[in-house]
Amino acid sequence: MIVWVNGAFGSGKSTLVDELRPRWPEALVFDPEMVGYVLREIVEVPTGDFQDLRLWRRQVAELAVGLVEEYRCPVLVPMTLVDPGYVGEIFGALKAAGTEVHHFFLNVSREVLEKRIDGRSFTPDDPEKDERVRGWCKDRIEPCMAAAGGLPGDTVFLDGELPPTELADLVLARVGAGAGG
Repeated sequence: MIVWVNGAFGSGKSTLVDELRPRWPEALVFDPEMVGYVLREIVEVPTGDFQDLRLWRRQVAELAVGLVEEYRCPVLVPMTLVDPGYVGEIFGALKAAGTEVHHFFLNVSREVLEKRIDGRSFTPDDPEKDERVRGWCKDRIEPCMAAAGGLPGDTVFLDGELPPTELADLVLARVGAGAGG
């Protein structure tokens, strides 16, 4: 089983997965950004967004399926994924492989997202880069919020402004797992 936690930057995807981890110890955590970072070291990313690389999308799907099949464990995936074509491509590959997918999207107001992004430090030793990353994240708030309506019909929308413990309870109950299931 794959539990994909989606939402805008700053919506609490990683925080929710961090809350789920100790309560669902058999689950593995797979962050697809790592695949993007590796690819950036090897090839140019003309748009600046590694999700635009077909190889990234293919590798993310294959690695997620491989983790489920090889280790027979649920896999938690905290990743913003809102481009309808990319969602269809990745989730289609996961489902074609026979992998059960639970897709959650954290809804959070623009104001809260901006506050959370402003409160984060991405590169503490490089304040200029830190500001560029914050700007990049903020520039994607609107497209992420707008794309929520076009996500697959089985997407479960959660109030990302709830405390992480409550969100974890909701996810565990929905997937029938962990201490909450």
